[in-house]
Formats: sequence, structure tokens, C-alpha cells
Amino acid sequence: MQLLIARNPDPESRLPYLLRVPLGAGLVFRTAGTWPRTNALYCYPVPDSEWPAHPEIVEQVPVRSCARRGAAIDLVLDRARENRSQLVFTTARGREAVFWQSARTRKQARPNVRTPTARAAGIAELEIVVDSHEQYPYRFTGQQVRTVRRALPCGDYGLTLNGRLVAAVERKSMVDLVASLTGGKLRYALAELAALPRAALVVEDRYSQIFTQQRVRPAVVADGLAELQVRWPNVPIVYAETRPLAEEWTYRYLAAAHAWAADEDAAVTRIGPQVTDLGRAPAAPAPSTAEIRAWAREHGHPVPDRGRLRPEIVDAWHAAHPPEPEGATPAS
Repeated sequence: MQLLIARNPDPESRLPYLLRVPLGAGLVFRTAGTWPRTNALYCYPVPDSEWPAHPEIVEQVPVRSCARRGAAIDLVLDRARENRSQLVFTTARGREAVFWQSARTRKQARPNVRTPTARAAGIAELEIVVDSHEQYPYRFTGQQVRTVRRALPCGDYGLTLNGRLVAAVERKSMVDLVASLTGGKLRYALAELAALPRAALVVEDRYSQIFTQQRVRPAVVADGLAELQVRWPNVPIVYAETRPLAEEWTYRYLAAAHAWAADEDAAVTRIGPQVTDLGRAPAAPAPSTAEIRAWAREHGHPVPDRGRLRPEIVDAWHAAHPPEPEGATPAS
């Protein structure tokens, strides 16, 4: 048995290699590289007929073992180094996907750390506003957090205090970070975040992954991120290595912003408004129709399943959720 890697003859494909795995009659995948050295490689399964009649072989390695174990295929190659890997069949954003990973990339994707469960800043329950456009939001299930879904003017996760949006965090995967940077959207996103009293951008990957990009020059990405950080130094860019660590960092950051905003608010009554940074905080995002509809049903108000809500229902929601008085310290 042999593992074969050939160049993809399709010039329009974004995956430059074909991988042939000796399992059964043979499985063929399009893939981005010849081995998962620094990160897992995405593989796109294709019919066996796509393997060319006269392939341009890049690598041809004898295989000691090729066995299917549940939703994965374990590969052991007959060579001293880079000899063990795994093809994992999973789903990504609702679609079937295959990732080729080695023991090294698997360990990097799942670092051997345990996030703490202690309350951030001593807050019993932190309310985090999740942008209604966020498709796969953080759930904060391991922390003392209550989430509400509303349309945020900027960022993916926000913190409100006394009817004002005082902090926000924008979340990016490495793929999304590179795409938004090269497409120009990231510049506008950071400019909007910079208008808040406190804001940050968290990346669900390591900074070193910038230099493994194949579809764009790594120097372009590195220079672009450095330029954005210099232009808007009050919006830090944090590389959190993995999605769970990025979620943990977001929770801790917003909790710290909550404690800071409460101190700033209290200082207004003692010293004066000129010392606070909350004056530029915009109004908190309005509740969504779905949120008001759910609240109305819970409190016995008849509402339709769809369409606009009656003004008295909206007024009743606002009457039940008055903003806290200026200078009040939220419960923690």
C-alpha cells in the first residue's frame, strides 16, 4: 500500500494537491498541502475518477497501516519522521468536511489547558449582548453569564451599562481575519470599535499562523495588521490560539470592562464628568422583536407569531426594563 500525493491538474481549484488514501478501492481528496505540519489541512473528497490517468506525483510513501476508526482514518507511513496522521470526517458550518491532521497539529488545536471557572471580577452574573448577526456565537456555558441577542452597532459581543454600550469585542477566525483585512472590511470594523470607550479584537488562532497563509502573501497580512494597530492603538488585537480560549478571554475582558465602567460611573458623582470616559458611549442596542415577543408571552401579553408588535407591547417592555439611574453601581 502507498500514500500518493499528486498535483491537482485543475488550474481553477484553490486546493493544489490530490491525496489518494489506500482504503478500500482508494479514497481521493483535494487538499491544500502535502502534510499537516503547522495546522490541519482541509480536504475536499472527490470521486475516484478525478485522479488523473498520468498524475504528476509529488510524494509516494509506503503505508504500514491504514484503518478506519469511527469518523476518522488513521494513517501510519513507513518512514522515520512525519509518519502518523489522521483524516477526520466532521461538519463545519453545517457542511460535511474532512481535516487531515497530525499529532502535532491536534495538540496545537487542543492545548492541554483548563480554563478557570472562578467568577471574573467577582460578578455573580454578567449580561453579555450577542450580536443578532453572529451565526455561531459563544455560549459561555462554563461561566456565570446571561446572554441576550440584539443588533450591535459594532463588534460581536457587547457590554451595556445604564442604557449605554460601553465595551465590545469583535471575534475573528484566522480565515475571516485575513479575508476581512485584504477586502478592506477590517479597517472599518476597527474604526467603529475605536469609537467605544473600550473595545478589542480577539483572534481564534496564533499569530504564527499568519505566516502559513498560501492564498495571500504573509507579509501583506502582517503589515496590514501592524498598520491597523498603529492607527487605532486603543483597540488591541489579541491572539487567543483556540476558539475556547478566545471565548474565555472575551468573558474576562467584558467582566473587567464592567468593573471599570462601574467605577467610572461612580466617579462622575464624586469628581465630575470631565474625568470619565463614558461620555462617548452610544445608546445601548434596542431589544429585538423576538426578545420582546418572548417577554410578552411570558408575562401574559397576547402577541402574534410574526409581524410588527403593537406599540403598547413595546412600551410595556420598556416600562419593565427601565435604565439604571446615573451613578448607580450595578449589582455584582
